[in-house]
Amino acid sequence: MNTTAHHSIAIIGAGLGGLILARVLHARGVPATVFDLEAGRHVRTQGGMLDIHDDSGQVALRVADLYGDFEKIIHEGGQAMRLLRRDATAVLEEEDDGTGGRPEVDRGELRDLLLDSLPDGTIRWDAKATAVRPLEDGRHEVAFADGTTITTDLLIGADGAWSKIRPLVSSARPAYTGVSFVELDLLDADARHPASAQLIGGGFFLALDGEHGFLAHRETDGSLHVYTALRAAEGWLDGIDFTDDATARTALLSEFADWDAAFQRLITDADGPLVPRRINALPVGHSWDRTPGVTLLGDAAHLMSPFAGEGANLAMLDGAELGQAIADHPGDTDAALAAYEKALFPRSATSAGESAASLELMFGPSAVDRLAAMFTGHEQP
Repeated sequence: MNTTAHHSIAIIGAGLGGLILARVLHARGVPATVFDLEAGRHVRTQGGMLDIHDDSGQVALRVADLYGDFEKIIHEGGQAMRLLRRDATAVLEEEDDGTGGRPEVDRGELRDLLLDSLPDGTIRWDAKATAVRPLEDGRHEVAFADGTTITTDLLIGADGAWSKIRPLVSSARPAYTGVSFVELDLLDADARHPASAQLIGGGFFLALDGEHGFLAHRETDGSLHVYTALRAAEGWLDGIDFTDDATARTALLSEFADWDAAFQRLITDADGPLVPRRINALPVGHSWDRTPGVTLLGDAAHLMSPFAGEGANLAMLDGAELGQAIADHPGDTDAALAAYEKALFPRSATSAGESAASLELMFGPSAVDRLAAMFTGHEQP
């Protein structure tokens, strides 16, 4: 049986960038299909809050004709911020007065907005790309784990940090940044964890000592999503058995033994398992030579640390600009990709440099004082 189908545009990955791209193309009458490895849209919770920047993510939503719907899911109060030392003394507190340019939304709600904006059949779920190869005239063939294959005139890698599409254009691979996270959640915080809810506040929260830290958000469902962070050897997480919850908590607590008990409670009281995550990044300034019939967006193109809050915003802007370029160059894929990449490379290099600098600021000497000065505009780090 012939299992190969042809798609004029194939987008690998249904993250925010791939979905924005599909939406912009759909709104301009350009057919495209998105392939994603997950079995369906509800297989896992998306989790986490995103601040959507007025010069990138919000621009993308306007291009996608979705800005009005986006305004309906903004988390009021989410731009509030608290910055603390490890003894739990507050250095900086800012309320959300509604005038900031980075409103917070729930990542899952934003993804649902994008998914609902696409016609049925746009996304092929349970399609894990396992191999890809170039054909003639800029076309490509993609093989999936279920044994099916497709060919496509334009292949777009929106498939994240460990992209299967990236090797077609670049030999670069993500490298460890020196910082590791362990994620945790405290559910129904006001009722079940009132002290922690008061500590975190109503929006974004930071506590740092130059080597360790807590980064947290209050979620729209009233939970607290917390990232414990520390400079550590690349193999540090491998030395902890995260299948044994008690052992994992003990190991994590030992890293924060000299922190105030309020922070230790975030670990001891966490609901559910602790989730380890290394922070990796592609080289700052990652780019590639123009390659017929293929390009990248989002983390596949410019994976960076999360410390400048740019990753999701850039992925969305990438998707919007790529969709616009394709629509503006009908029948001339190479011209569309050249125009897209001309803007992509310098923009992503700037943001990746800022993210790398922010990592060094947050996990370096006098982190809290320097960060407070940066937030208040008194000096640059």
